[in-house]
Amino acid sequence: MRTKAQILIVDDEVDFTEALKKSLEPKGYQVVVARSKDEAEDMVNNQKPDMVIVGTIRPRGSAFQLHVWLKDTPQFSDMPLLVVDAPLEERLIKGWLMDEGLELRAEDYVSKPIKSASLVPRIEKLLAKAIHMIKVLVVDDHAVVREGIRALLVLQKDMEVIGEAENGQVAIDKVLKLSPDVVIMDIVMPVMSGLDATKRISEDSPQTKVLMLTQYDDKENMFVAKQSGAYGFVAKKAASSDLLTGIRTVSAGRYFPRAFAYVTANW
Repeated sequence: MRTKAQILIVDDEVDFTEALKKSLEPKGYQVVVARSKDEAEDMVNNQKPDMVIVGTIRPRGSAFQLHVWLKDTPQFSDMPLLVVDAPLEERLIKGWLMDEGLELRAEDYVSKPIKSASLVPRIEKLLAKAIHMIKVLVVDDHAVVREGIRALLVLQKDMEVIGEAENGQVAIDKVLKLSPDVVIMDIVMPVMSGLDATKRISEDSPQTKVLMLTQYDDKENMFVAKQSGAYGFVAKKAASSDLLTGIRTVSAGRYFPRAFAYVTANW
C-alpha cells in the first residue's frame, strides 16, 4: 500500500524527470516515469497514479493526445493533470499547437524552462484538492499505542497524523492549536480522562469529531462516551479496518458504528 500519492511524470528529457524526482521523493511521493504516450497510458491503466505530469514527448502532438485520453476516459477524468509545455523556441518540434492549447483541460499549465523545486508547491496544491487529507490527533497515555496507530494511519493516502497527546488536557490544548478533523481518544488516562476531554472538545471545537478507541468497550462506557459528545466508539481489540472506517465515518459527521447514534441509558 502507498505511503503517499503516486505521481506519473511523462517526459522524454531525462534531466528534467530526474530533477523533478529528486524534488518530490524526499517529501514521500512515489514517482514513476514514462517516456512516451503509449508507455504512459499503460502505466495509468496498470498503476492508477494519483496525478499525471505531462511534459514534452515526441512526436509533436503526443502530449495533447495523452491529455485528451486522460480527460475523456471516465475513470481518469478527475485525476489532477499538470501540463509542462516545451520552451517557446522548441514548440515547433514538440510543443503544443495553438489550437491544442485552446482545448486545454488540465488543472494547471506551465512551460519550460522551469526549476523543479518551483513545481512542487503547484503539485502539492493539485493533490490537496483531489485528495482531502483527514487530519488526525492521536491521544493515549501509552507511547507504544500511539506509535502503532501512527504506523497504521501513515499508510492511508487520505489520512495524516498531525499530533499526539498523552492525556486529555494536552489533547484539548492541541485541538485548539492544530484543529484536527478527528481525535482518536483513549478513555482512562492520567491528569484528565478521555471522557472529560471529549466533553470539552465537543463544546469548544465542534468541528473536530472524537472517536473513542479503548479497551473498556462495555455498554456503560459507550453510553458515557456518547453523552460526552463522541461520534464513534472502537474497541482496541477490533480489527484495524474498523478504526480506519471509523475515522473516515466520523470525519464526515456521521456516527460509527451506525448503532452508536442510538445509544441510550437503556441501550
